[in-house]
Amino acid sequence: MPVGVNIALLVVGSCAFYTYVGQLVPQKEVHPPVDIVLKKDMSTAEMAKVGREIMDGKGLCFTCHTIGKKGVLRFPDLENVDVRAKTREAGLTDVDYFAQAMYEPEKYIVAGFNPGMPVINKPPIGLTDEEILCVIAYLQGLGGTPNVTMQTKHQYNKGGGGS
Repeated sequence: MPVGVNIALLVVGSCAFYTYVGQLVPQKEVHPPVDIVLKKDMSTAEMAKVGREIMDGKGLCFTCHTIGKKGVLRFPDLENVDVRAKTREAGLTDVDYFAQAMYEPEKYIVAGFNPGMPVINKPPIGLTDEEILCVIAYLQGLGGTPNVTMQTKHQYNKGGGGS
């Protein structure tokens, strides 16, 4: 066979192979975050609901975290995370641990996982203190009972709030 035909077959074969492999990689469609209105007087249940919406959208949390999955995972599974959060670091409540995990994720790395979680209150995620309180309310509901309010204080926000 002429060299030109061999090169053409190699190019077509390579393109076909990489097209096939590319179709095997799962794709995640990401849309711009939906604006969520936070009120100062939201109940803890409302905060938890909003927290889930933030985790699904603007927070991009489920890009890496899962709930109820087993096996090899990219980041820790969040099933019953509140149970673990209460005892993970001595001297920290679940609220303090969740806040630390989002504001300073490099401070405590769960055994068996590599660092890699972004600081949530800075770009590119950029959650507000109030949005983070809502996420904490949702996380508390995963294995516990949410008890944060929009006025909950921890070492990173120095006093909640709401808009």
